[in-house]
Amino acid sequence: MAKKKTILDFKQMKANGEKITYLTAYDYLVARYEERAGIDMILVGDSIGNVQLGVGGTIPVTMDNMITAARSVRNGAPNTFIVGDMPFMSYQVSDEEAVRNAGRFFKEAGVDCIKLEGFSSAALSRVKAITEAGMVVMGHIGLTPQLGAQLGGNKAQGKSAEAALQLIKACQDLEKAGAFAVLVEAVPTVVCKAIRESVSIPVLSIGAGPEADGQLLIYADMLGFFDDFFPKFVKKYANIGEIMQKAFAEYVADVKECRFPIDGEHTYKISAEEAAALEEELKKG
Repeated sequence: MAKKKTILDFKQMKANGEKITYLTAYDYLVARYEERAGIDMILVGDSIGNVQLGVGGTIPVTMDNMITAARSVRNGAPNTFIVGDMPFMSYQVSDEEAVRNAGRFFKEAGVDCIKLEGFSSAALSRVKAITEAGMVVMGHIGLTPQLGAQLGGNKAQGKSAEAALQLIKACQDLEKAGAFAVLVEAVPTVVCKAIRESVSIPVLSIGAGPEADGQLLIYADMLGFFDDFFPKFVKKYANIGEIMQKAFAEYVADVKECRFPIDGEHTYKISAEEAAALEEELKKG
């Protein structure tokens, strides 16, 4: 089994031009299969709100939701670098609260890193405080779903020269604050390339093109679990949702029409002697 990568490994991968593979997971089973597949890094994302909790977004997700999910993922992928996503209002209030909640991820779930969104002076202060407390931090810029109201919705970012320059500076500021890597979401390829070339830390992409040091996808998107929305930047590697629905429908039909379970094939046996003894006892009653 492969050895778990560290932040030094990821920095060396950037230097060598070796791409970093990154996927979300929220539970033991998915994390287990991702580790077997050789994923370098797993994000326990606040996208759990959309993928598993069905709460319509990331804003309602709580620290307890995230800790439970991250612990499950750690159990499923003990030899993979795991990133815990700081949910909305777990770090915005103060440096102290941010450090405390980040610490919960490390102490209670065993993550290797936490991720937080934004590049305001407050966000940079949180990155610095968490790093100085001895923990590893990943930044997140571009489309930041927790700040969707300020961005006017989930829209691509960095589409003007001014906005692109702001993102380049943001990544540089996050590096100075202590972030070991930065996730860039939904920006043009040329902008992501400029961001990557402006810093020495790994720059990872979700919808930011091939020039990044690595790529992240939400596993439910790339496996085809959703049939009502499909992001432009996702490649669908399977259609698991359709397969699951078909299997469930076949099960319903088999049970309704008495094709499952089949006695002797899906059932347990009792010896002839015990069956006879049971029959005698039933006759007495």
